[in-house]
Amino acid sequence: MSNSTMAAHEAEAAVQAPPATAASATSTTFAIILSLSFCHLLNDMMQSLVPALYPILKDSHGLSFGQIGFITLAFQCTASMLQPVVGLYTDKRPQPYSLMIGMGFTLVGLLLMSQAHSYPMILLAAALIGMGSSVFHPEASRVARMAAGGRFGLAQSLFQVGGNIGSAAGPLLAAFVVVPHGQQSIVWFSAAALVAMMVLFQVGGWYRARRPAQKPAARAKAPTMGGGMPTLSRRRVSMAVAVLVALLFSKNVYSASLGSYFTLYLIAKFGVDVQTAQLYLFAFLIGIVAGTIVGGVVGDRVGRIPVMWFSILGALPFALMLPYANLFWTGVLAVVVAMIMASAFSAILVYAQDLMPGRVGLVAGMFFGFSFGLGGLGAAALGQLADVAGIDAVYKATPYLLLLGLLTALLPRQPSAPKR
Repeated sequence: MSNSTMAAHEAEAAVQAPPATAASATSTTFAIILSLSFCHLLNDMMQSLVPALYPILKDSHGLSFGQIGFITLAFQCTASMLQPVVGLYTDKRPQPYSLMIGMGFTLVGLLLMSQAHSYPMILLAAALIGMGSSVFHPEASRVARMAAGGRFGLAQSLFQVGGNIGSAAGPLLAAFVVVPHGQQSIVWFSAAALVAMMVLFQVGGWYRARRPAQKPAARAKAPTMGGGMPTLSRRRVSMAVAVLVALLFSKNVYSASLGSYFTLYLIAKFGVDVQTAQLYLFAFLIGIVAGTIVGGVVGDRVGRIPVMWFSILGALPFALMLPYANLFWTGVLAVVVAMIMASAFSAILVYAQDLMPGRVGLVAGMFFGFSFGLGGLGAAALGQLADVAGIDAVYKATPYLLLLGLLTALLPRQPSAPKR
C-alpha cells in the first residue's frame, strides 16, 4: 500500500493544488465570466427588441398573428440550424475571435431592422439577428465553462443571467425609446453592439492564450463524465439527450407563448396600452433572471435532476391558473411561472455537458440553438392557433406541454450528483 498509495495521493494533490498565482487566476476567471455575462446582456437586449417590436410592426405593417409567429420562426431557426454546426466545428477548431464576429451579424441585423419597410426585409433582419446568436452562444458557453473552476452551474448561471437581464431590458427600452420614437430608433442600439465587439475582442485574446493549455485537460477528461464516473453507453446518452431536448421543447414553447404574445394578450384581454403591456413583460423577464441565478446555485449543491423536476412540473399549476386570472394576478402568476421555469436551464445545460464531455460547443449549440428553434416552431404554430381560435386559446392549451416534465424520470442520475 505504502509506495503506490502515497504516489496516488501525491498525484491527486498535484492535480487539485492551485498554482502560485491562484489569486490572480481567480480574479481573471471571474472577470472573463462577468465580461461574457455583460456581452450576453447586450446581445440579448438587442435581440429582445425583435419581440418587443411586435405591437408596432403589427400596427404599422398590418401583420396577422401568424405573420408575427413567422418573424419569431425566422429569428430562432437561423440560430437553430447554425448553432449546432458552429458548436461542432469549434469543438475541433476553436475560434477565439468568432465571438466578436457573431456580434457583427447582430449589428447588421439591427441596422437593417431599423430601415425595414416590407415584410420580407423584416424577416431578413430577424434572421441576421438570429445568425449573430448562433455564432455567439456556443463559443461564449465554452469560454464560461473554461473559466468556471469546477463551479459549472454557477458559471453558466452567471453567463445566462446576463442574457436574461438583457432580455428583460429590451421591452423596457422598447416601451420608453422605441414606442415613442418608432421603428427607426432601433438604430441607436447599434452602439451596444460596438461596445460588445470591443469587449469580446479582449475576451478572445484571453481565450487564445488559454486554449493550448486547455486542450490536454479536455482530452484527459474525455473518457469520464462529471465527477469522474465512467461514461454511459452511447444509447443511454442519446436517450438522455432526447429527454433533455423534450424538456426544453416544453419549456421553450410555453415561454414563447409568454415572450412572443404576452403584450398582445394583455392588450387584447385587458385593454392596456402598449407601454403598460411592455412593463408587464419586463416583470415577467425579471422573474426569469431571478430563477436562473437560484437554479444554478441550487443545482451545484443538490444536483441537476431535482432542479429539473421542480422547474418543469412546479410551474404547471400556476400556468393552468393564468388564463383565468385578472390583470393583477396575471402579472403575478407570469412572474412566478417565469422564476420556476427559468431555474432549469443551467441545470439542463451542465447536465448535458457532463453527459458529452469534450463536446461543450456542440452541447451549447444544441441547447441554445436547436431547442430555441423548436420554440420558434412552436411560436409560429401558436400564432396560427391565435388567428383561428383567439389568443386566449393559446394560454389555455400550452400549459399542458409542461407535462413532458414527467420524462425527467428517464434520465440517468450520475451526471446530476452535486460537487462535494
